Amino acid sequence: MILRMRHRAPNLLPGIAVQRQWVVTLLFLMGVSGTALKGQTGGDNTYEFLNLSHSAFANATGGINVASRRSDLTLPYFNPALLNVSTDNDISLSFSSWFAGIRYGYASWARTTATSGNFAGGISFISYGTFTEADEAGNITGSFTAAEYAFNIIWSWQIDSSFSIGMNLKPVISHLERYFSAGLCADIGASYHNERLLLDAGLVIRNSGLQLVGYTGSGGEPLPFEIIAGAAKRLAHAPFSFSLTIRHLEKPDLTFDYNPEDDAGPGGVGEDILRHIVLGVEVLPSDAFWIGAGLDYQRRAEMRTGQRTGMAGFTAGFGIRTRAFELAFAHGAFHPAGGSNHITVTLRPEFIFKKTERAEP
Repeated sequence: MILRMRHRAPNLLPGIAVQRQWVVTLLFLMGVSGTALKGQTGGDNTYEFLNLSHSAFANATGGINVASRRSDLTLPYFNPALLNVSTDNDISLSFSSWFAGIRYGYASWARTTATSGNFAGGISFISYGTFTEADEAGNITGSFTAAEYAFNIIWSWQIDSSFSIGMNLKPVISHLERYFSAGLCADIGASYHNERLLLDAGLVIRNSGLQLVGYTGSGGEPLPFEIIAGAAKRLAHAPFSFSLTIRHLEKPDLTFDYNPEDDAGPGGVGEDILRHIVLGVEVLPSDAFWIGAGLDYQRRAEMRTGQRTGMAGFTAGFGIRTRAFELAFAHGAFHPAGGSNHITVTLRPEFIFKKTERAEP
């Protein structure tokens, strides 16, 4: 019988003074969140499914992107400040296949208001499938399911042409066999856009919150808290865009010593730095088609074996877009034995049913 499951595998402000107030408030909240919680990595927290990426574009370019300011409703899941006017009334549906029959997905819808900013609502889920239940003697007694859900209430505000801020409030529920858990967490993010330099940047504090109800009646288990920064740079005279994401700024050492008796240890300073880095590149042959590739070094370092490393840690994908919809696909390699597939479909109802103009971010 399972008692608990942990998983390795959400208009311009008037006046400069008001703008400064928003920026100072955001930085204060980031500082409070960063100092109040300790950073942990996979396997140390509950609700680890919150770190799964639902964006085919992000999965194609390394697995995560908190900087690219584009018309993609899946990107605000990792940085709510990326929600912008270009996604107004978009409907986004994502589905991913994992190992051992695990499936997860995300559905969201966005709306822009004239006075209150940009809003989006969504729900993410992960289904672990159906399991055979047995007693202590091994006698089959039935079956049970396991699944987890997070609701995403996203808001963003464009301070000026360069800066945006956002928040994602995420109630979480988990149901594993007969055991139930609930929690509440939030993401706080900021985004910078410089059209002259063709540069985007982002900073986000993710999963700051608490478990309200534990699987055995008492809460308090740690959440997968993380601080992420990133940048994306487009080239002026070539169809390329490059992205750099730095994960777990709150935890300098992401290595794990699997053999404490080995004096060599898991790696030096260079290894520590590389494990924080996710690299991505996007190629844009035309406005209607893109190709992406990326590398998550930590995934590659964790998944390598003594004999074979293969393409572990590498990702690739492509997208086809029209005015009415966008279809994107990505594949991420985890191990020579296989990887994961991701599909995202974005629908724009106003272009499907009638012709209209779309605002630019």
